[in-house]
Amino acid sequence: MAEIRFDNRVAIVTGAGGGLGRSHALLLASRGAKVVVNDLGGSVDGRASGGHTAADKVADEIKAAGGEAVANYDGVDSAEGAERIVKSAKDAFGKVDIVINNAGILRDVSFMKMTEEDWDKVLRVHLYGSMYVTKAAFPILRESSYGRLVFTTSAAGLYGNFGQANYSAAKLGIVGIAKTLAQEGAKYNIKSNVIAPVAKSRMTETILPPNLLEKLKPELVSPLVAYLSSESCQETGQIYAVGGGYVSRVAIVEGMGANFDPAGVLTPEQIVERWAEISDLSKARPMSSAMEAAAAAMKGAMG
Repeated sequence: MAEIRFDNRVAIVTGAGGGLGRSHALLLASRGAKVVVNDLGGSVDGRASGGHTAADKVADEIKAAGGEAVANYDGVDSAEGAERIVKSAKDAFGKVDIVINNAGILRDVSFMKMTEEDWDKVLRVHLYGSMYVTKAAFPILRESSYGRLVFTTSAAGLYGNFGQANYSAAKLGIVGIAKTLAQEGAKYNIKSNVIAPVAKSRMTETILPPNLLEKLKPELVSPLVAYLSSESCQETGQIYAVGGGYVSRVAIVEGMGANFDPAGVLTPEQIVERWAEISDLSKARPMSSAMEAAAAAMKGAMG
């Protein structure tokens, strides 16, 4: 198998000052990518700024190993910040080929105690941040008819998690963006995929036990990111769980369901009578788009 490389490719990695982002940036750079190491240098909850140290350190690591990198310190949570991140790539390397949306914060608290600020800030960094950075880069990718987008969701987004209503909402929203851009980018050779990682980081150190964290090295996630960022990857619109040596496709599926006469009167009691059939996922299948899901429903309605 040919080695996956990124010679003459330019990658933006957000939140790359540590943890997963650092690991992604180092791996891509080691295989020839020119990398924009973006990191605001803030605290895990996004309340405090830590300066330029984190981004500079990773960029310096890449350069010391013979690679090419530039540090960027803008926040992803505004359109202006995102535009400056992309401008850093264009100014330093002339283009953008790969966008890895990794930046994130946590403000975990039960829903009853969650403030509007807790909600807004987490969505602005995760959901809006992924949108802003990708939107700033998308015209460049379209113009060159090439792009690889990697978004970051989580198990909390896919399945929910106590105390993380804000984070879960943002992370599932990211799946929607990624799947839509897979369709909008298809004719421009822009592939858009999502990872749901579990790895040791500042964010997981607060919720996972130390003995487990030691087995969840970020370096066990980045190889999947590298593949999804590569020219050889032709997958798009997919979600992958990854961590601790485990990699698996994740799918949102729909069962065969129950069909009722659309010309008749449907009652709650009829729903209850066929609840087992409605709930059966033994023949569930993933849908490639909202239109496919709608077509499946219409097919049932047409008999």
